[in-house]
Amino acid sequence: MSWIFAAVGLAFAGLLVLGFLGVRVLLATRELGREVDRIRRTITPAHSALSEQVRTIPSRKG
Repeated sequence: MSWIFAAVGLAFAGLLVLGFLGVRVLLATRELGREVDRIRRTITPAHSALSEQVRTIPSRKG
């Protein structure tokens, strides 16, 4: 009977570990989203300027 209590205790401990790691993944995902948004705001003006320069280059046909 004590092996049942041990198995339940180990299962509960495993679920606690998985829950803790899940929370860490969610927090890291949120931080990554913020980082991507910050980089997007940084790159957008440069992308617009580069696109404008590319439009002014005459295309060679033929």
